[in-house]
Amino acid sequence: MTGDAREPSQGWQFVRTYKWAILAISVAMIVPCLWHRHIEAGDLASHVYNAWLAQLIEKGQAPGLYFVRQWNNVLFDWMLLHAANLVGFAAAEKIVVSACVLIFFWGVFAFVAAASGRPPWFLAPCIAMLAYGYSFTMGFFNFYLSLGLASLSLALLWRGRGLERILGLLIVPFVLLAHPLGLLWLVGTSLYLTLWMKLPNWWKLAVPAAVVAVILGVRWYLVHQTRFPVDWVHDPFYLMNGADQLTLYGQRYATLGWAALIFGALCVLVEVILRGRDASFWQSLRIPAEFYFIAMIAVAFLPENLRPSITGGWIGLLASRLTSITAIFGLCLMSCIKPRKWHLAGFGACAIVFFAFLYQDTLVLNRMESAAERLVGQLPFGTRVIETIWSPEDSRVSFIGHLADRACIGHCFSYANYEPASGQFRIRARPGSPVVSASDDDTEDMQSGEYQVQEEDLPVMELFQCDEKDLTKLCIRSLAAGEKNGRVGYKPPSD
Repeated sequence: MTGDAREPSQGWQFVRTYKWAILAISVAMIVPCLWHRHIEAGDLASHVYNAWLAQLIEKGQAPGLYFVRQWNNVLFDWMLLHAANLVGFAAAEKIVVSACVLIFFWGVFAFVAAASGRPPWFLAPCIAMLAYGYSFTMGFFNFYLSLGLASLSLALLWRGRGLERILGLLIVPFVLLAHPLGLLWLVGTSLYLTLWMKLPNWWKLAVPAAVVAVILGVRWYLVHQTRFPVDWVHDPFYLMNGADQLTLYGQRYATLGWAALIFGALCVLVEVILRGRDASFWQSLRIPAEFYFIAMIAVAFLPENLRPSITGGWIGLLASRLTSITAIFGLCLMSCIKPRKWHLAGFGACAIVFFAFLYQDTLVLNRMESAAERLVGQLPFGTRVIETIWSPEDSRVSFIGHLADRACIGHCFSYANYEPASGQFRIRARPGSPVVSASDDDTEDMQSGEYQVQEEDLPVMELFQCDEKDLTKLCIRSLAAGEKNGRVGYKPPSD
């Protein structure tokens, strides 16, 4: 958005200069995708399972299921299906998710570099933690991939030269294919930068003022409209500062997130003390600071869940996942300080602790999934299964029950599979399908242990946690017509 297109490329020069560092970091970044048999990332298991259903649909072996033509929220699923057709599901999961992690990491790295004008090596541990943060661990992979691609596109458009800018524009359609929220962020940020650079002096303040006005207008509309339900309940805005992306499987992650945030604030404070009289320092902070605080305001005023169609699925955890963008802008702000060795040491220590925690918790989930595979592997092919599996009370990752979806591949049908009924993915279900419920309300009740089994659902099995003292222990039983699927086994106390 600035500079002469005839100037030599900075991006390609960076790649040539640091190719070995880029390779080493890339190898390190995919280790968490390889250290267990399965990648435990919430909704990922459902994506893999639905890729298997897509294969069955293509073969005519999934009665009641069909494809629709869709141009958003599909890129990750396409990648997964085509990779699985070539190398099988086990390898496809590793390959495609590893590719998404690298796109996200280097896309954010490039965008942060564009904000400060230099490679943010000292922030690499922070970007690595964010790459495996809440949006990844919940399995929002289309959204996650769209953020990585949008970050890369923004970096190329902002600081690129000649062909790099053309490449930045060519990435835009893939952002839309991945997720519309990524495209909205890309377009909004591009427009903001363009206006900010074109307007003179104090007129630049009109840009953040206009954005805040739009956010408040959206809030007002959603509060006063009555056509569809909106849920506003989420954490207080001051907790959703970007560091919340590190809060995953328990309170210890939240403690680590606050430690990383406080250390980052200390780094900035030291820089302010050392360079407080340097006007260029304050000027470099201006755009990243505006981005960060606007992102905080947006998260505070946007809903957590909404349901645009009363018959379709919810757009869930909206504010919670959007703090990924808040975190990216926070890193842009941090990148403007002068890098020091103790910065890298502090953030590196946080990353070591974070990934140690992540290894431990995902190892437990892998063991649970192995138990689920043993149980459903004994069932006749095509048996319908409802999973009633809950995460611990202090865990923020609520989708661990989907591990049973992946366990069903080749054995059974996950009857509570939410994707076809939600209307948000390209696989849809007709009423009466023996593969999955076509009702979004019914699949929600199944997942919450409140579904009353109907005569036409039979035969159907329930996979559940049968030991309240050990939530990793799973059992399976047959359900009868008229009973609720959450009647037996562990169920978290209601609020």
